[in-house]
Amino acid sequence: MLLSLAHLTYHRLVTLLGAALLLAQLAAAGRVVARFLRRRAARQITPSRAAPNSVTVIVPVLNEEERLEPCLEGLLRQGEEVAEILVVDGGSVDATRALVEAAAARDGRVRWLDASPVPPSWNGKAWGLEVGRRAARTPWLLCVDADVRPAPALAASLVAFAERERLTLLSAAIEQRLAGWLDALIHPAFLTTLVYRLGPPGTVARTVDVAQANGQCLLVHWRTLAELGGFHPIRSSRCEDVTLARIFVAAGERVAMAEAPSLAWVQMYDSAMAIWRNWPRSLPLVDQFGRPLAIRGLIEATLIQALPSLLLPFLLRTRSNVGRALAALNFVLLAGRIGVLVGAASAYPSRPWSYWLSPLADAPALIAIWVSLFRRRHLWRGRILVEGAPA
Repeated sequence: MLLSLAHLTYHRLVTLLGAALLLAQLAAAGRVVARFLRRRAARQITPSRAAPNSVTVIVPVLNEEERLEPCLEGLLRQGEEVAEILVVDGGSVDATRALVEAAAARDGRVRWLDASPVPPSWNGKAWGLEVGRRAARTPWLLCVDADVRPAPALAASLVAFAERERLTLLSAAIEQRLAGWLDALIHPAFLTTLVYRLGPPGTVARTVDVAQANGQCLLVHWRTLAELGGFHPIRSSRCEDVTLARIFVAAGERVAMAEAPSLAWVQMYDSAMAIWRNWPRSLPLVDQFGRPLAIRGLIEATLIQALPSLLLPFLLRTRSNVGRALAALNFVLLAGRIGVLVGAASAYPSRPWSYWLSPLADAPALIAIWVSLFRRRHLWRGRILVEGAPA
């Protein structure tokens, strides 16, 4: 009798846990679907023209001699809308400065700015952007990472799109290049966590929780940025691009990230190990807007991105009503994940075959982000970043 009672109690407990998981997944799926529905009004950034001398390009660098030259070549091909190209150096000890000076000899728009030493309370990129902002003389600032490869129409197209849509902050979702088959397994899994948490690119962010940005290629209105404190509010953020977008949205500004096919591409890391070690640092999206916001987004991504492929093999063998309902829901969620994979394929025009297996890396990717969320010390570009350290 005791065994029967224990079995009954266990069965009820499993049923209750299954029902709770079902409700949690339904709630998370509802929120994610609502974000995806906003994508119906999405627009892409297409090649356009802009007014002369309307853009200052800022490229923050630190020991970028191996990656900077192609970026500069692309920037030199920008039209007369670009008034100046400021390469802001946080203290390089390689040939970065020599590359910049060679480019400056060819085009007077290029200037090298010394931003060293980086103040202890700032991360290096945010400080470089702030130094560039203070030196800029145009209505628009285009912040570009050294690993970005710009097409000639990039700056003009971003400005034209931002002015047409009345945006004060616009970032481009640009093409991603991968170093090999293992990168194609890992990178899309990490990227998809952002899509589930923030929604697909292409629409104006109405609330802080869905504000998104891509710091690799980000256009911001100079005057609005100055009124909001420049880059000082993001000085210690691990996700400075998203934090800046949230600050703008909180201030009532119009902010968007939109796809920019053929206008630029980037290879973020040179190996799968570099992706695994470095990208989770920023992906929790923790900043001054609060840890609960980050935790809620990660819970949603875990429930509907990572769990379905793990649960389905067990749920398909269940005979209970709750188990069958869970199996049906997780099958739908897995089908949705495949749909996201198909939709995101355009971001990887040269994708290896392993791209299509990247959902297998969803669970490890989210585990890595969860671990990063609760880690206070992070190493980036030789500097130790401590969350919560005095700023």
